[in-house]
Amino acid sequence: MSRNAKINTLLLVLVAALAVLPLALGLGEGKEEPFAGADAQAEAAITELKPDYEPWFTPLYEPPSAEIESALFALQAALGAGVLAYYFGLRTGRRQAAAAGLAGSGTPRDADDPAGGAAASPAGSGAGPAVGPGSTPAADPAAAGPVPAADSGTAPGRNPGTGPAADGAER
Repeated sequence: MSRNAKINTLLLVLVAALAVLPLALGLGEGKEEPFAGADAQAEAAITELKPDYEPWFTPLYEPPSAEIESALFALQAALGAGVLAYYFGLRTGRRQAAAAGLAGSGTPRDADDPAGGAAASPAGSGAGPAVGPGSTPAADPAAAGPVPAADSGTAPGRNPGTGPAADGAER
C-alpha cells in the first residue's frame, strides 16, 4: 500500500469516526433536538436571556420545513465543494501540462504566469525566451502576444501608440 493510500485510508477512518462517535456515545440523548444547529442553539439562548429581543433582520426566504432547509444547505455545500474541486483540478492540470510540455526545453516557467516569466527577465539571460529585434518568436502562438487588427491605423512596422497620432495630432 502506497503512502498516499495509507493517508487517504486514515483520513476516511477519521471522518467515519467523527460521524459515528457522537451517535454511539449518546451525546444527543435527553435533548429535545439532539443535534440542533448553531443558529437554533443561539436563538434559544437569546430567547432565554432576553425574551423581548427583536431581530434586526428577517430572512429573505424561509423554507417551509426543516428538511427543505437541510436539503438547501447540503446543495450549497455541494456547489461550494464542486467549485473548489474544479479550481484545484484546473490548477493541477495546468501545472502538469506545463511540466510535460517544457520537460525537454530546459526553460523554467511558472504555470500561473502565461508569459512564462519572459517579461520579467532580460533577453539573453537564459531565464526566459528572448524575443526582440532579430529574434524568432516562440513556436507557441499564445506566447507571441496579441495579433493587431487588420486596420490598426498605423504604418507597417510601427507599433500602435507611437508616432504623431499618439500625441493627439490629426491623422
